[in-house]
Amino acid sequence: MTMRETIEQKLREALAPVFLEVKDESHLHVGHAGAREGGESHFSVFIVSALFEGQSRVMRQRSVNAALKDELAIQVHALAMKTIAPSEYDDKAEK
Repeated sequence: MTMRETIEQKLREALAPVFLEVKDESHLHVGHAGAREGGESHFSVFIVSALFEGQSRVMRQRSVNAALKDELAIQVHALAMKTIAPSEYDDKAEK
């Protein structure tokens, strides 16, 4: 299983998203600090979850970080995230 697949699986299990997109952006960071040979070190996540309703952006990000604590401690160097509640989600949220 790739790291992207692992991230996706863990976020689905922990946060039951109605929408989830995980992108491996490691190729954009070749030669930078934390970049690993073979990639799988820099990711972006766009997640829409009902569990985010009423939560601050910081609390949402903490939920994502908690779900991925093992991956963030070992292999994932950077994780950009956009965390949205369904009530905030529309076509503009993706941009």
